[in-house]
Amino acid sequence: MSCLLALLSSLLAGAASQGAETSHFTLMTAAGPIGTLAVTENGNSVDSDWRVDDNGRGAKLKEHIEVDPHGLPLLWKIEGHSEVGAPVQERFIVDGSKGKWTSLDDSGEAEMKDSLYVPNNGTPWSANIYLKNLLAAKTLTKSALPGGSLRIEALREVSIGTGANSETVKAYALWGLDVVPQFVLARKGRFVASLSPGWVLVEDKHKADFEALSALAGELSADTLRLYTKKLTHTVDSPIWLTHARIFDPKTGTVGTATNVGVFRGTITYVGSDRPPADAQTVDCEGGTLMPGLFDAHAHLTDWSGPLSIASGVTFGRDPGNDNDSRLLLDRRIESGEFMGPRAKLSGFLEGQSPFSAHLGFVIGSVDEAKDKVRWYADHGYWGIKIYNSMNPDFVKPIAAEAHRLGLHVSGHVPAFMSSERAVRDGYDEIHHINQLMLSFVIDPKKDDTRTPFRFTALGERMAKLDLREKPVRDMLALMKEKKTTLDPTMSVFAQLLLSRPGKASPSDDTWLDHAPVVIQRQRRSAVLDVKPEQYSTYEASWKKLEATLRLLYKEGIPLVPGTDDMAGLLLHSELETWVRAGIPAHAALTAATLGGARLTGQDAVLGTVARGKLADLYLVDGDPTKDIAAIRKGRLVMKGSAVYYPDEIHEMLGIKPFASHVSLRRATAAISEPRSKR
Repeated sequence: MSCLLALLSSLLAGAASQGAETSHFTLMTAAGPIGTLAVTENGNSVDSDWRVDDNGRGAKLKEHIEVDPHGLPLLWKIEGHSEVGAPVQERFIVDGSKGKWTSLDDSGEAEMKDSLYVPNNGTPWSANIYLKNLLAAKTLTKSALPGGSLRIEALREVSIGTGANSETVKAYALWGLDVVPQFVLARKGRFVASLSPGWVLVEDKHKADFEALSALAGELSADTLRLYTKKLTHTVDSPIWLTHARIFDPKTGTVGTATNVGVFRGTITYVGSDRPPADAQTVDCEGGTLMPGLFDAHAHLTDWSGPLSIASGVTFGRDPGNDNDSRLLLDRRIESGEFMGPRAKLSGFLEGQSPFSAHLGFVIGSVDEAKDKVRWYADHGYWGIKIYNSMNPDFVKPIAAEAHRLGLHVSGHVPAFMSSERAVRDGYDEIHHINQLMLSFVIDPKKDDTRTPFRFTALGERMAKLDLREKPVRDMLALMKEKKTTLDPTMSVFAQLLLSRPGKASPSDDTWLDHAPVVIQRQRRSAVLDVKPEQYSTYEASWKKLEATLRLLYKEGIPLVPGTDDMAGLLLHSELETWVRAGIPAHAALTAATLGGARLTGQDAVLGTVARGKLADLYLVDGDPTKDIAAIRKGRLVMKGSAVYYPDEIHEMLGIKPFASHVSLRRATAAISEPRSKR
């Protein structure tokens, strides 16, 4: 009998497997494929295998979903590893009227009420689940578990492919999965592709169409962002006067008494106590702190990073590497006012060939090829170049020499098998990330491979034991002082890497995360690295040593500039807060984020301070951030040249709970009282 049952079971399994259909997708970049998604559908069950390999990182996930006849998930299981190696184990099940979820980061249950579960670590096939269910909803909207809501917006029909593979599909925007929309293509409601400029996940039959699909992503994004930019940008032709403002002076690190600031056609025309002219539009700053616009030294900007940046007072920055075509187009759109976004200096990305190469900019295989690409960047208006992990160390010196010959700034990661000292001696003007500076003192740079997450785990496991008084460390500081080498430490990124735990966000997220959508909150209350509980104390001690390193760099006068390398805008504020917690005075952190950025990029004649004749890049906050750095989040008004923005309006559009209410433009009255303190 048992043999008969076994045979029957085998026959049924074989029949089921014959009914299974597998679809294949490829994740494409300008440099080629970096990931795959295989989706096997068998009746009401779906199994997905998602693998990404880029820059020594990438998610590796297996997903099993069982749906009801209407496509609503009844069971959802995910296992594997996240982008930088943290383990993933997540499960959702419908039990009666309730949905129940458990993961390594959280657990909970709630009444389903026709809600859709949004996994914390799902594969891209999740988009197909959302498409089917949202398109069937009368309002094209569904509540989400554990919280928030999802909405789908039909955009337009588009033609993709060539020859026998040409077809017409429909483009949609999915809202609620992030603070920005996700653009997808569907064929009769079935997922075909997920698009963003420079990154395309698409059915294999269309993977040769990367350039066209990347351009399409830019068009879809542009159509949506253009409308929001027009709606949220306030402009006036008359003079604008900001009254009763207390100006932060980066040169002295002080906040002055209340005064008035006049602006006309994007330039600061007056600072003092005179009354506004009769034809002026005025803004009563109510005694708030008026700062120069903030600078982000590490902004890998995309279309939707622009609103996030502007809402946080970030009006200028440096992009240290991106998809070249997409970034040049974005720059043009921001400069024309078509998109809101910060001014930017661009550093062209140069990577060496290896199995661990990052796929941005140019991946090169020889010195001559590298020099040719340096010239390409110079010819296309780039401000600098950025050298990355897989570059041959022997290429660095001639690359830097060619860049300097052309007047370009040279920065980067320290390539594998090279020391930070050699990188500076061979021509680096700036090092990105505090780990790239310090790894040389805790590993053997000639033998240890930093092209993988080892560059993060080695920091967590070994930094605590480093004595900052050792001669190699002191010699490196002396060299940086001699060469005037800048460091862009991105401390908040390393707080997240070393200190985030399952169910617990890093301290750099504490002051803003409750304002974000539930999906973002859940993502950031997750471990990033695979840190075992018995390692927690070591990683925490290593973090304390990184804070001590930052204090030492500041004390020694090494130029420091704040950058994100993470979510734009909000995380620049986190970076400044992280510096202050590490022991850097708030006024010094704010100076680095204003005048420091202007000096780094050679723009201090027009940016970085609030003074007559300079560009009107201004950020008004409620309170005094020199006394309480958290006040930096309470933005009430942003000006970038002649454009005026209200941070709360932008944040609400992005699904972020505002940090403060805005102050409004109004017509000047016949007489304005003398500047006064905040009411």
